Amino acid sequence: MLILQPDDTLHPSEIEKHVILTLQPRIPAGSLSFAELPAGMLDDSGTFSGAAAKEISEETGLKLSADELINLTEIALPAAPNDNTEENLQRGVYPSPGGSDEFIPIFLWQKRVPRSQLKEWQGKLTGLRESGEKITLMLARLENVWKVGARDGKVLAACALYDGLKRESKI
Repeated sequence: MLILQPDDTLHPSEIEKHVILTLQPRIPAGSLSFAELPAGMLDDSGTFSGAAAKEISEETGLKLSADELINLTEIALPAAPNDNTEENLQRGVYPSPGGSDEFIPIFLWQKRVPRSQLKEWQGKLTGLRESGEKITLMLARLENVWKVGARDGKVLAACALYDGLKRESKI
């Protein structure tokens, strides 16, 4: 979850925080403009955080390094003790555990930016055109992102993790 906040707001605060969503065709869902968090598949880049940083760059144009990302799922889901009584579950969110072993680590990146830059990102066209990606960026207020992106399980998981970890002062 990429959270941007105007740099002229009080710090630290939750005032005027915005989440970057991508709007792109998702034909299996029957949508030509599906609102979701930027995401991708783990390839040969090695780490989840490395793959996430690469996808964020490709889908949003933001340049950031893997070490700037906070893995919310690792904070929320402590590693299971190695006593052979725990199941071997990954530290991630399982979007469809009844039909797939796919799991998704949820990352957080927050940045304060000039207000004018926020306006530039709203509606910006991005994506790797040579790969057929046609992505439009959308900024949603943090307090409303759960409604705007409610069809994307990643949005709902990220909101729940962010809210819970903030309440427990872990982020």
